[in-house]
Amino acid sequence: MSLLRTDGLTKQFGGLVAVDEVSFEVDSGETRAVIGPNGAGKSTLINCITGALEPTAGTVEFDGEDITGLSPHETVQAGISKSFQTASIFPEMTVRENVEIAALASEHGSFSVDFLKRLSGFDAVHDTTDRMLESVELLGDGDVEAASLPYGDKRRLEIAIALASEPELLLMDEPTAGMSPDETAATVELVEELQDTLDLTILIVEHDMEIIFQIADRILVLNRGQVIADGTPEQVQESEEVQEAYLGGVEL
Repeated sequence: MSLLRTDGLTKQFGGLVAVDEVSFEVDSGETRAVIGPNGAGKSTLINCITGALEPTAGTVEFDGEDITGLSPHETVQAGISKSFQTASIFPEMTVRENVEIAALASEHGSFSVDFLKRLSGFDAVHDTTDRMLESVELLGDGDVEAASLPYGDKRRLEIAIALASEPELLLMDEPTAGMSPDETAATVELVEELQDTLDLTILIVEHDMEIIFQIADRILVLNRGQVIADGTPEQVQESEEVQEAYLGGVEL
């Protein structure tokens, strides 16, 4: 069953068409990937889905509802959350406090950071925080200052923050960017575990083709804002248009 659907989604910046009538679906429970060369329109597509950018034309439908043009806060409330390409954390706060802020915002809407002082009465926030830290294997680091975490663990924390709203759909923008091979392998394993343990649907943007072919159920390929392939990893690998876009015709 389709959880997310775009129909003719287009984003134009002056004379530049960054996303050109993109139509695709993400089924509930799958790991869906978006790939493409630099400048293909991947991030713009994601930003139109999350409300960071307003589409020029087309629609975004989530769980049967039209969410085109909703603000980022409203898309989170609808059930979509995003982890960013670079870790977006509060470095001077503890690991636990970072996730509590996101969980509190999901439970109670906007608030001031000082509101953390009164968190003792919010059992639901504490429970959510514990579950999300455990899901990314950071529960034992709850009292650690976020700035002191290794880079790979900072990215894990950022994923926990995105999960704190308990989304149905998690968007991941290059989750392995800047990671060592060991950190990358651990993150791939984490993505696979999250889908199983949290029953998540995942939409992932990633440059590392080896990772994508390993974890994705289906892959959408963009080039110059347009869809040039959409299918299983095997179908995408065999696409001559994809091979040309990436490697000048050399097989992936």
